[in-house]
Amino acid sequence: MSEHSGIEWTEATWNPVTGCTKVSPGCAHCYAETFAERFRGVPGHPYEQGFDLKLWPERLELPLKWRRPRLVFVNSMSDLFHEDIPAGFIAQVFDTMRRAEQHTFQVLTKRPERARLLAAELPWPSNVWMGVSVENQRWVTRIAHLRELPAAVKFLSCEPLLGPLRLDLNGIDWVIVGGESGHRARPMGAAWAREIRDQCLGAGVPFFFKQWGAHNEMEVRVGKSQAGRLLDGKTWDELPSIPLGSRATEPGLARPAVLVQSS
Repeated sequence: MSEHSGIEWTEATWNPVTGCTKVSPGCAHCYAETFAERFRGVPGHPYEQGFDLKLWPERLELPLKWRRPRLVFVNSMSDLFHEDIPAGFIAQVFDTMRRAEQHTFQVLTKRPERARLLAAELPWPSNVWMGVSVENQRWVTRIAHLRELPAAVKFLSCEPLLGPLRLDLNGIDWVIVGGESGHRARPMGAAWAREIRDQCLGAGVPFFFKQWGAHNEMEVRVGKSQAGRLLDGKTWDELPSIPLGSRATEPGLARPAVLVQSS
């Protein structure tokens, strides 16, 4: 949890819950689990319990203390719609997002079925973006559930991208693509990334290429830093074409709605 983040498509992280369990192939080499388990059993450490699910009520109002508006990734170390998180606690998280209107919150889940079940009980302010992970064609089914949610922005995170995807982008406002990093990273096919980019261009959907991961576009393991994040010689840093939080109404604070690809 940090006021700043190294994740390319966000600016900060907020973890009112930590820990999770695996539900699909994208979870196999979870970076959050790898990090958390390093500290299992260390007395007093935030991850003393490893990657076991834990609620942090004392963190619920943390974003209200951040004065500078920013993009906030919610539960980078968990899944807000995990089946073991009480509905009442999820409602408290949403209430904080509603009150912290200066920020834009990015919620990403692999459990959109539960999000859909709880949707009517939650506030859905315009500063909450809702996304689902889609790592291969088997899990495009999550997109249908996402479409049913009353979020102002709906996005897809195709990371780690584990196969080619044919996407129905109707009702989708943003797509992120990235390869896997870490010791056991699986390579991402360059054609898979290009195909999704081209689908986004055809549908007029902003496209964000996060990284190649541990392997470069030739599928040779060179490490994340060397592989970089250029796709066909360009960075693709597009964002949804709507105002971010309440910043658009504050002179000098508005960020460009769409960051276009650059050389």
